[in-house]
Amino acid sequence: MNSLGQAQRIESTDAAGARERLLAGLPVTQRLQQLAGVSTPVLEGGEGPPVVLLHGPGGNATHWMHVIADLVRTHHVIAPDLPGQGASELGTTPLDADRVLAWLGELIERNCSAPPALVGAALGGAIAARFAIEHGDRLDRVILIDSLGFCPFQPAPDFGSALHAFLAQPDDASHDHLWEYCAHDLAVVRRGLGERWPDFKAYNVDRAQTPSVQAALGALMEQFGIPEIPAADLARIAVPTALIWGRHDLATPLPVAQAAGARYGWPLHVIDDAADDPAVEQPEATMRVLRSALTSGGR
Repeated sequence: MNSLGQAQRIESTDAAGARERLLAGLPVTQRLQQLAGVSTPVLEGGEGPPVVLLHGPGGNATHWMHVIADLVRTHHVIAPDLPGQGASELGTTPLDADRVLAWLGELIERNCSAPPALVGAALGGAIAARFAIEHGDRLDRVILIDSLGFCPFQPAPDFGSALHAFLAQPDDASHDHLWEYCAHDLAVVRRGLGERWPDFKAYNVDRAQTPSVQAALGALMEQFGIPEIPAADLARIAVPTALIWGRHDLATPLPVAQAAGARYGWPLHVIDDAADDPAVEQPEATMRVLRSALTSGGR
C-alpha cells in the first residue's frame, strides 16, 4: 500500500497509523490523486467491471473495508475519500456542488476504463444521484445505499441529539453514543470489526476533531445531504438504479426509500438488522444484494 504523502499532513501520527492498520491486508493500493484541485486518497484494487464507492458523512474510504475485500474478486474497485473527508485535502478553492461533481467526473475519467457502477452510501448516495442526473451517460448504473437527498435531512430526535453531541465534542464516548443510532446493534458492529474497532473509532474521532474536515462536512451536507433532491430531477436518472436500505435507518426511514422505489421503478433491497450503514453493520447481507444489483436490470 502506497503512502499518502502530503495528505497525511492534516492527520496526527496516531490517526495515520490507525488508517494504515484499517487498510492492512486489504487487496488494494492507496494512491494520492489530484482531482478538481482536491488532493484525494484513492483505494484501488481488483480487475473486472469498474465500481466506484462513495462513503457516507464523516466517514472515509476505509468504511468500505468489508465490501472491498469481497468485491475485488470480480470487479475493479475504486474507493476515494470524499473531498475534505478522511485524508483528503481541499486546498483554498471553495467547496461547492459544481466542484464536487467535477471531482467525481475526474475520478471516473482517470480510473475507469468503462462507465462504472456508482455506489453511494448516505451522503455519498446524494452525490451519486446528483451526478447521475447530470452525467448519466458516463455511468453503467447507480446503487444508492440509505441515501440522503430523498427528503430533507431530519433524523429521528435521539439520533439528531447524538449527532449534534458528537459534532460539538468528538470523543470516544460521543462516538459510541452516536453509533448506537447509526447501527441497529452496536455490539454486532464491534464484533464484526474485531481488532479493527479501536482504530475505526480513533480515526473517526480524529477526523471529526479536525477543523478542515468539520468545515468540509458542513459544506457537503449543505450542498448535498440536507436538501431534498427535486422529484423531477430524480426522474431524469436514465441508467439502471437500485436502492439498498437498512430496515432500521433513523436518518432516512425505510418508508422514504419504499416511496422512491415505487415512484421511479427502482428495485429496493432491504437489509434486516441494520440501520443507516449496512455495509459496516451487515456486510455479508449487503454484499449479497449489492452483487444482485450490480448484475440485474432496472429502470
